[in-house]
Amino acid sequence: MSDKFSNEWNRREFLQGMGAAAAAGMALSGCAISADRSAKGLTEEASAVKPVVDSGTLEKPNLTVGYVPVNDCAPFAIAWKKGFFRKYGLNVKLNREASWATSRDGIIFGRLDASPVVSGAVTNARIGAEGARHAPLCAAMTIHRHGNAMTMNKAMWDSGLRPWHEYNGNLEEFGKQFRAFFDSQPAENRVWAVVLSSAIYEYFVRYISAAAGVDPLKEFRVIIVPPPQMVTNIRIGAMQAYMVAEPWNTRAIQGNLGVGFTFVQGKEVWLGHPDRLLGVMESFIDENPKTYYSLVKAMVEACQYCSNPENRSEISALLTERSFTGAKPKQGAIDKFTRPAIVGDYNYGGFDGKDRTVQSEDATIFYDIPKNLPQIPGNHSTFMWQSQSIWLMTQAARWGQIKEVPKNAEELAKKAWKTDLYRQIVAEMAIGCPQEDYKVEPAEAFIDKKAFDPSDPVGYLNSFEIRANRPQSFFQS
Repeated sequence: MSDKFSNEWNRREFLQGMGAAAAAGMALSGCAISADRSAKGLTEEASAVKPVVDSGTLEKPNLTVGYVPVNDCAPFAIAWKKGFFRKYGLNVKLNREASWATSRDGIIFGRLDASPVVSGAVTNARIGAEGARHAPLCAAMTIHRHGNAMTMNKAMWDSGLRPWHEYNGNLEEFGKQFRAFFDSQPAENRVWAVVLSSAIYEYFVRYISAAAGVDPLKEFRVIIVPPPQMVTNIRIGAMQAYMVAEPWNTRAIQGNLGVGFTFVQGKEVWLGHPDRLLGVMESFIDENPKTYYSLVKAMVEACQYCSNPENRSEISALLTERSFTGAKPKQGAIDKFTRPAIVGDYNYGGFDGKDRTVQSEDATIFYDIPKNLPQIPGNHSTFMWQSQSIWLMTQAARWGQIKEVPKNAEELAKKAWKTDLYRQIVAEMAIGCPQEDYKVEPAEAFIDKKAFDPSDPVGYLNSFEIRANRPQSFFQS
């Protein structure tokens, strides 16, 4: 071995070692952050709240509830700050989680009593999907819908790609540009990051790619990165694009950190999709039914508070606190990063100086259903549709995480998404709900204009040309 090659090899080993050490340091740092930054104690507002439930009547009034530093921790922040937990007899210790994996696993292994989980994690825990923790997880309410987006780096912009809405629904045009970008890149530059495997963000990345004619199982790798590390990792070239909840998309755009632009908001992939669920173990509900009623009621009230347009500015400012996202700019308004997806003045960014701010009511949906979504009597965002759980199962099958859509899909959906229990709980709050658990997702709700009928999930799955384990045609000359 030549001295030059030896020196180069040693240098490479050194850099790899430093990278591993940095990664380990970030992991340890993440654990420390979770312990140090968690919201603690009672606020003055919470202390002034008079409980309507005697904590002595609850099986477990002292709870540890997780949250992750993204915008959708807003209902947890509000329930703590405004005293909704206290109102329902609960003494909740909020625990700031380093990632969505620790948020999910904290419930499964008993470190947390409840925590938000990425849509898909509960379903996949039940069906035994590859890449998911297998456990009897369940949820009775949605924390929020929308509030996430896909960021692409400057190289993708320079290749000609633009925010999805500028294509005016032309998948063919987008597909040509998307295909051309991937054809120009070596394998190491074909990496996409999401926050958790076997969950809705991974499905959205693969769904968009396949809709554009690029097979995501063959053309790029999907890696897992915690939300607060997304911007740094795209800046150093660890991936070319990522999908995450806000404020970690807004933070990346030109005028902020300038490392990327928002290609698409999740609502443009599937309008009305569930993003976060309030996850618990089934045993927690069985052993602590009164406590669970109180927890759901507190969170529903918090979601209602977050939904009120008059409260949005207050919420976006609260989220900047160190206990929550800690996302504060060096210059400008304190809520420059958190505000767009909460208030609804969303800027897609770009590198041509053009203002791409779009005003909308549905950037993040906490409770009230915006007028541009289908209006169903009694419907509100925290109500869970079991049919949407089945959609998630079709995607697990589509990408080979399970062999097929389970034959008992409806039974599994009912166990995982406890719609009937939710109806019972909110009835005590004089809140009505839809009487059905299933609904058809219309074609216009999806980026590829393909409707989902939950009565035929297998037919829906087989309608996709790009999918894992699809039949192959062989021709002999």
